[in-house]
Amino acid sequence: MARRALFIFSFLFTAAAVIAAIALWGHSRFTAPGPLVGEMAVIIPHGAGFDAIAGQLTGAGVLADPLVFRIGARISGADKGLRAGEYMFTARISAEQALALLKSGKTVVRRLTVAEGLTVRQVVDQLQATEGLSGEIGRWFAEGSLLPETYHFSYGDLRLDVLKRMNGAMSQTLTRLWGRRLPGLPLKTPAEALILASMVEKETAIPEERARIAGVFMNRLGRGMRLQSDPTVSYGLTLGAGPLGRALSRADLAIPTPYNTYLIDGLPPGPISNPGRQALAAVMRPLETDELYFVADGAGGHVFARTLKEHNRNAAKWRKLRKDSAAK
Repeated sequence: MARRALFIFSFLFTAAAVIAAIALWGHSRFTAPGPLVGEMAVIIPHGAGFDAIAGQLTGAGVLADPLVFRIGARISGADKGLRAGEYMFTARISAEQALALLKSGKTVVRRLTVAEGLTVRQVVDQLQATEGLSGEIGRWFAEGSLLPETYHFSYGDLRLDVLKRMNGAMSQTLTRLWGRRLPGLPLKTPAEALILASMVEKETAIPEERARIAGVFMNRLGRGMRLQSDPTVSYGLTLGAGPLGRALSRADLAIPTPYNTYLIDGLPPGPISNPGRQALAAVMRPLETDELYFVADGAGGHVFARTLKEHNRNAAKWRKLRKDSAAK
């Protein structure tokens, strides 16, 4: 009887030792550095089961052994609630660390930068071409209603949701800046400020000029002068589908459209672009100036004038520069 008890004890002791050794070996494999030689992004699709995820990570070279990953996850209870998305796995990441990353839901943050002065059509086209976004947009947004800046998103986010964020950001920014505007501006509503900001945005890419150009437009509005802004003419010809693709001609300036500020009084009926924060701020707090005219200087900026005579001289110089440049 004693011999049998000794045998059972020896068997159980040996079995326990074997199990402990296996567990120790498994834990060491679970926590050991993995085979991944460099950083790698892996997209875990929605609806993927745990075994499928283990196989995907093994195929991508993140895991050396899917069995160790599966056993370790199930023992720790971490095999439930793994989140889909795009994850960045670092070099030599262990199975344990890979599991913790999937459990955390800390997906890759992508960035989309929308430049100032694009039309809604151009922004939509950019979103359609952005890798990682999904879904049809299905609705339209008014011109000028999207705030240009850098937006963060995760793989699989909806294009429409990103556009809604842009729209909300513009609404909040416009409301905030309108509340800080200088008194006495010849603008009745935030909508009018948005229209003028869209024009300032298209007139210059030089930040230092925005408030000055806004000041010129304010002076012209205050005196009842037509704004005579070339970008509004271009928009009237394209209606925001894209750039005109050529220089404006004298004939273009005579084409009647609701946006041709050479022919209409006051502001055009709507924005001609999506202006950025600086253009919006420039319109709300324009430079105090007595200038009424500006024309390109041939170097990316503008020359400003107080009188028509002075402006005509500046315009003649600009035309000569264009002519000389075209002849080269």
